[in-house]
Amino acid sequence: MWGKDDVESARQPLYPMMLESPELRWSFIRKIYTIVSIQLLLTIAVAALVVTVHPISHFFTSTKVGLVVYILLVITPLIVLCPLHTYYQKHPVNYILLGIFTVSLAFAVGLTCSFTSGKVILEAVILTAVVVVSLTLYTFWAAKRGHDFNFLGPFLFGALVVLMLFGLIQIFFPMGKISTMIYGCLAAIIFCGYIIYDTDNLIKRYTYDQYIWAAVALYLDVINLFLALLNILRAADS
Repeated sequence: MWGKDDVESARQPLYPMMLESPELRWSFIRKIYTIVSIQLLLTIAVAALVVTVHPISHFFTSTKVGLVVYILLVITPLIVLCPLHTYYQKHPVNYILLGIFTVSLAFAVGLTCSFTSGKVILEAVILTAVVVVSLTLYTFWAAKRGHDFNFLGPFLFGALVVLMLFGLIQIFFPMGKISTMIYGCLAAIIFCGYIIYDTDNLIKRYTYDQYIWAAVALYLDVINLFLALLNILRAADS
């Protein structure tokens, strides 16, 4: 009798007019968050290794070979997305490709953190964790009450294009600390929006065989939010 009205029994619909089985959707959601948690733990481990073992960061920043390897690590996630698109349903190839994607991105994150003080990194990690958990809970709460965030897609994509162009301008024409903070603030707002948008898709739109893409989307949202907050705090600390 109690299980009938218990939300945690997974029998309650996640949003009004839900047609699919809530048990299956909850199982799918748990699977995605398990994958993302493993990705984040792997990222923390690799990044911590790069930050604490100084010869690694020295190799990447002080030698030509290291620079070439760094460039390869940066573009590897983009390259891996192509075969991942083809084999995202084929086990265990999809998990192997996802592991390569995560580790290569983790090295890039670690090298970014290696030039940042530990205090700033810790602040960025705490802020990222609080924001991600808060926005995730809010999205589940809003979906339960019938709110839909699918309309955010075109606006977030347009904002992301503007952000990328802004970043390119910053690379070729650096505009100082204020500009870096503005860029970081814009990026943080955009990826907060993406966390809400992708979580809403996780609740309503991703099919059960798209678990790899759902995990990649949420993982990238969290990592990019962390890097944006890290840029803001680093600029403020300098």
